[in-house]
Amino acid sequence: MERRLAAILAADVVGYSRLIRADEEGTLAALKALRADLIDPKIAEHHGRVVKLMGDGMLAEFASAVDAVRAAVEAQRAVTERNADLPEDKRIAFRIGINLGDVVVDGDDIHGDGVNVAARLEGLAETGGIWVSGGVYDQVRDRIDFPFEDLGEHQVKNIDRPVRVWRWITDGVTAAGTASADEPLPLPDKPSIAVLAFDNLSGDPDQEYFADGVAEDIITGLSKFRWFFVIARNSSFTYKGKSVDVKQVAEELGVRYVLEGSVRKAGSRVRISAQLIDALTGNHVWAERYDRELADIFDLQDEMTATIVGAIEPELGSAERARAKRKPPDNLDAWDRYQRGLWHFWRYTREDADEAERLFQSAIDLDPGFGPAYAGIAYLLNFHVIYGWTDTPDQTLGQALRAGQLAVSSDDKDPFAHFALGRTQTLQGDFETAIAELEQAIDLNPNLALAYYGLGFALTWSGRAREALPHFHKAIRQSPHDPALWTFETMTGFAHLHLGEYVEAVEWLRKGARHPNSIFWPNLNLVVAFVEQEEWDKAVAAMDAELELQPDLSVTAVAAMLGSLHPDWKDRYLDGLRKAGLPE
Repeated sequence: MERRLAAILAADVVGYSRLIRADEEGTLAALKALRADLIDPKIAEHHGRVVKLMGDGMLAEFASAVDAVRAAVEAQRAVTERNADLPEDKRIAFRIGINLGDVVVDGDDIHGDGVNVAARLEGLAETGGIWVSGGVYDQVRDRIDFPFEDLGEHQVKNIDRPVRVWRWITDGVTAAGTASADEPLPLPDKPSIAVLAFDNLSGDPDQEYFADGVAEDIITGLSKFRWFFVIARNSSFTYKGKSVDVKQVAEELGVRYVLEGSVRKAGSRVRISAQLIDALTGNHVWAERYDRELADIFDLQDEMTATIVGAIEPELGSAERARAKRKPPDNLDAWDRYQRGLWHFWRYTREDADEAERLFQSAIDLDPGFGPAYAGIAYLLNFHVIYGWTDTPDQTLGQALRAGQLAVSSDDKDPFAHFALGRTQTLQGDFETAIAELEQAIDLNPNLALAYYGLGFALTWSGRAREALPHFHKAIRQSPHDPALWTFETMTGFAHLHLGEYVEAVEWLRKGARHPNSIFWPNLNLVVAFVEQEEWDKAVAAMDAELELQPDLSVTAVAAMLGSLHPDWKDRYLDGLRKAGLPE
């Protein structure tokens, strides 16, 4: 029996059954053409051989892991380019897994765990993506320029030991872990949960903020357990007020467990009902109703968090649960006003930002030691600078810095406080300190999407755009329905633009621009991308369209918003806007 070490590439077509149902003859012809024109030539060019075809899938063998990865990346890019001009329902897209391992040779066929692992990685990969084993990454890391993201260890079917997995950071249809319309997001390799907005049963619409606050605090408590994957509040709350199927929610967010509940507040008493559902089985893991005095709300939230954690992971120790307890404010009314402010905060409009700031300040007036309200003010003042809402950006950032410092000094275990401070330090150009603060925020809460976004922003602003990309991807996976998704995607495009990767930049920026709540940044970045590629007609047209919407926009105004951006890139960026017709 012959054995040899080989790099094995497994690939299949995503959504193949749907494509066949819609147009069998057309799909088969298109797939045959793709293989003949793109896939097979790339494999041959990099010294590989097609072992076998399996309907919508294929298996290929390479003597070199470097050759296998290069063939995969070039093939995926070629397929994405061909798909660009096709309607969504006609596109054929692949996912690929690559493993380096021992194979058993049987004529022209190969077998063994080396093949099985490649097939399992292919099944985990997203549309347009490539997942490789740790052995492959170790071989290619210093020999190729393609960026990869470490996804940690995964337990795969029929393989005894966990497999270390790396993912190619790409700009395909569903890079960064977002799902296509045809398939659910893959489950993380740790217990995963989404906490939906709790229903307000108080009969008073003005109490919506209170129900939101209860659910948000439970999310915060759960997020402090680093062995949990917790969907960000801004994504799980997008289902608020809708009649939803729990299984569908779990698939769309890529989680196993869903918590839903309700709040009824009357006078000094509150009733909270909650149920935890295993979406894979449809079973209720736990359900409970609590009737308490309003003054006990913080203890109740901690109790619920610990109960949920225990129901999902019963072996977790009490010491870790105690570590996750929040620091409550000294004044319940301060918490109440803070929650009202958050309701406005997450709406991302100028008017709501002003109202949120007023409510945060009101909370501070009641409880001067209430750190989250200072953090909220710091982040809101960042908005004023980056969105051009202030004529004195340096003064505004000085105010934000003081608020961020007060937030951290009030509670140095609050990840949002470290995020708000680090974000402000980024805009002031204090990059080393900012990166340390943002890394501290992630250490305190490894599920805080904003912290990953903030760290990516700081790295990009300081000229380290390549390092930033994995953090943007993590933010998007953590909060795939976030109201601020447009800015996550826009900054991903901005990083690619900085790196001179214009095709990837344009794809991400167009994603960011499609969101109805996006502002001018995606389109301005597109202008620069077109200028860099000397696509002058597109650049001028995009700039003219932007100036119609914002006639007061100028190079001077954009320069103030960009503030501490790495000077070489800032000058080049502003020069691109000038060339496209933006007035000084």
